[in-house]
Amino acid sequence: MSPSQYTLTLEPIAAHEPREIDDQPENAAVLAPVVNRADGDYLLFTRRADHLGKHPGQMSFPGGGAEPIDESILETALRESNEEINLEPDEADVIGQLDDIRTVTEYAVTPFVARVPDRAYERDGNEVAEIVFLPLSGLLDPNNYEYERREHPHYGEIVIHYFHVDGYTVWGATGRILVQLLELATPFEAPERIDRTQ
Repeated sequence: MSPSQYTLTLEPIAAHEPREIDDQPENAAVLAPVVNRADGDYLLFTRRADHLGKHPGQMSFPGGGAEPIDESILETALRESNEEINLEPDEADVIGQLDDIRTVTEYAVTPFVARVPDRAYERDGNEVAEIVFLPLSGLLDPNNYEYERREHPHYGEIVIHYFHVDGYTVWGATGRILVQLLELATPFEAPERIDRTQ
């Protein structure tokens, strides 16, 4: 593929009608930031600090739990992105919303996709160990993707996705969000359609 082909087609994300979840004790939101560069699109991830109690060291999108001050779940995603990577809310061109997912920590997570400027971002040293830009070309390379099936105590057989790019591995809840983003905006197809409410 040429570099021009490593771009996300965002219209399907804008048109997507997300499935929402309202049966979890906690709500959270994340922002999947898209950065356009000369050699194609990149996605911005954070590597969570190793001392955090939940998902330490894992790759994630900027985001976190809803707070009473948030007027909407989108505001949660923008506030948390500002706190974690110093992204100003008016810098985020929000394209659309993906399906809510459940996490093992009993959160309903609402993902948003936004274009953001290609600039240096400042991490929150307490929560974020590293800010990482992964190229769409690497995320779409079939040699960098693998999956496994696991038996979940409540949901039966589930699929776990792994994206290994530039020495980083995206998996877990972030991997599930990434799969839907790629399925909507690129030719990527997961090995099996799965129920993302699981």
